[in-house]
Amino acid sequence: MSVTHPRHRRHDAGCRDCPRLAAYLRVVRDEHPDYHAAPVEAFGDPCARLLIVGLAPGMHGANRTGRPFTGDHAGILLYRTLHRFGFSSAVCSTARDDGLRLRDCRITNAVKCVPPQNRPEASEVRGCNRYLAAELAVLGMGSAILALGTIAHRAVLLAFALRARDHPFAHGAVHRLANGHRLFDSYHCSRYNLQTNRLDRAMFENVFASIVGYLKSA
Repeated sequence: MSVTHPRHRRHDAGCRDCPRLAAYLRVVRDEHPDYHAAPVEAFGDPCARLLIVGLAPGMHGANRTGRPFTGDHAGILLYRTLHRFGFSSAVCSTARDDGLRLRDCRITNAVKCVPPQNRPEASEVRGCNRYLAAELAVLGMGSAILALGTIAHRAVLLAFALRARDHPFAHGAVHRLANGHRLFDSYHCSRYNLQTNRLDRAMFENVFASIVGYLKSA
């Protein structure tokens, strides 16, 4: 029987490679025994042409439910927008078993475990990058990648061994990657960014309109 090499796995539910995150998850499981409290697997269409990359599971969102951007404020705008542009079967994601399906879209995170204060360390982003690289490796030519925030943006570049200075992050920016993909940038759809008006619905939807236009022409 063939075994997938660890470097090529897209998910490892038993990964404990980051000591700080592993210790934190133990604490979370003790405090919230009903939470998922483990590495969160990517969600969506396995043959998707759009891969959305977030930061990390939210404490009471994906870390609780086991599905990216599900059950917390950050997912409200994301799934509403996905539904509007035809990528999601429902406007709201509440639980892993709510029946929602993604079409031509997949969602993952730069870091698969919830970090303290939602702030992963650089070593943790690097340590988890092999899982993101495996997700990116199966994308078809001409796919779109949406990075939600600077950390996700840099994690994508790291997975492709590209230099950040050649592809600076900016909301609404589009980067032509050497592998034929397009990297789209957006501010993260976090509660903080929305409440401070750093990001609003129109800004977010404009990014998705660009993605849809690209996928139609690719």
